[in-house]
Amino acid sequence: MAILALLLAGSVISLAVPWVAGILTAHVLGESHPILASLPLIISAWLLLIIVKSILSFSTSYLIGSTGESMLAQLRSELYDHLQALPLRYHQEKKRGELIALIGNDAEIISFFVTGTLVRLLPLLVTFLGALVLMAWLSPQIAALCLALLPLYYFSLKLVGRRIRPISSAWVQAWSDLISFVEQNLGLIPTIKSFTREPIERESFTDFNKGLLRLSKQQLLIQSLLSPSISLLAGLGVLLLLWVGSQQVEQGQLQVPDLVSLLLYAIMLTQPLSSLADVYGQLMNARGASERILSFLAEQPEPESSHLPDLAPVRGDICFDKIRFTYTGREPLFTDFSLHISPGETIALTGVNGVGKSTLAHLLMRLADVEGGRITIDGIDIRYVNIPSLRRQIGLVEQHTLLLHGSIAENIGYGDALATQEDIENAAIGAKAHDFIKQLPQGYDTIIGDQGLKLSGGQRQRIALARALLKNPPILILDEATSMFDPEGEQDFIQESHEQLAEKTIIIITHRPAILQLADRIIDLSLH
Repeated sequence: MAILALLLAGSVISLAVPWVAGILTAHVLGESHPILASLPLIISAWLLLIIVKSILSFSTSYLIGSTGESMLAQLRSELYDHLQALPLRYHQEKKRGELIALIGNDAEIISFFVTGTLVRLLPLLVTFLGALVLMAWLSPQIAALCLALLPLYYFSLKLVGRRIRPISSAWVQAWSDLISFVEQNLGLIPTIKSFTREPIERESFTDFNKGLLRLSKQQLLIQSLLSPSISLLAGLGVLLLLWVGSQQVEQGQLQVPDLVSLLLYAIMLTQPLSSLADVYGQLMNARGASERILSFLAEQPEPESSHLPDLAPVRGDICFDKIRFTYTGREPLFTDFSLHISPGETIALTGVNGVGKSTLAHLLMRLADVEGGRITIDGIDIRYVNIPSLRRQIGLVEQHTLLLHGSIAENIGYGDALATQEDIENAAIGAKAHDFIKQLPQGYDTIIGDQGLKLSGGQRQRIALARALLKNPPILILDEATSMFDPEGEQDFIQESHEQLAEKTIIIITHRPAILQLADRIIDLSLH
């Protein structure tokens, strides 16, 4: 409300300037005004209007900018919260570049439109209508002529601006494709170098970049054409009004001071018309961005479970009871699958690729949900407990380790925000990572790079294993967790893990014969 009040006050000040100019013209022609009777008073009044206008302009610019930044931050937070709430399936199907563009570019477009465009729209309309009313008071014929010209401006606006929206949508898609390409290639740098694909990838990037540049220039061309086109028509309209007004002065129907005020009011009309042209272009951009954001927010998040009770500390009795599950567009993966795992038991899941080993782990953690049957832990159906409380009791170590760009201590401590340095080191010892960490120049403070690129594959897996052990869950899933270990390291892990993992329910997903020594039972899913 404060911003609107300041903007409206600015419009009133703007409308007062032509009135003072008319008084000055009358004074020059020898006529006296009852209030502003002298030249110093007229100049002082004009100076006061300029000073007040400047103060209002500063205040509104700061308040609008501050409000816009706050709104943008809030919108980004809501988008990010929704992003985290979406199921794993959504993230597997979407390009990360599209999501980055959504949180960055689209959110900024919406914020700018609301605070930088929409909020200013009311004062523009007030200025426009106020100028028309004052013109009608001075010369009804000239005001009527202004109204008659408005449809011409409207159709010109539609004609030039109708291409903005499709180009804006295409630009956002091209931008997200470019970001996705860069994000993907950053993760493939070792592969790109080993296959000497730098020239090929450079050419691909150039193609993406040229496509984005082409759309940017098209968008810039239309936006650059829109406002000047309306300004040109408005300028021609002002000249027409000046000619009509001059004719009225010659015929004695209009006084020269009133003609000066009319001319200034007509010039004032051109600013709202040009600004409204910009508003139209920004409206098309914001419409495209809002449609993408609304489509994103319409995506169904993971099932709401905050109203459900927490899963109490479990013993680790797991039962897959006649479950059914199918990935979209594929043959059913499980149709009537059952498996019981006793508390403290270690089982190994084997079988050919695509048989569903990792899917069982995801179903157990409710990263995906069964379509039929049920999964229970200690006899409790996991669909009827709070999801975070379920996941807190399950540790997952995957073959493709996901690590932070931070220190080793930060990566291991990710499993428990309250962990002490001693807790972190004990987890590293259990994962057979402590020795190699101590040999690094900064030890646990060593920065490992994006996704741990400064470490070997086996070292990254040991860090991920330590992270899961620090969490100390009663249920632990090792999904090819030692695939990057050398044979000696794997044997050491097997020999030292029996005692440490003895009280946990362990699900091992592996193709490696050595690690099967840890298992009490081996389940070949290819036979089910």
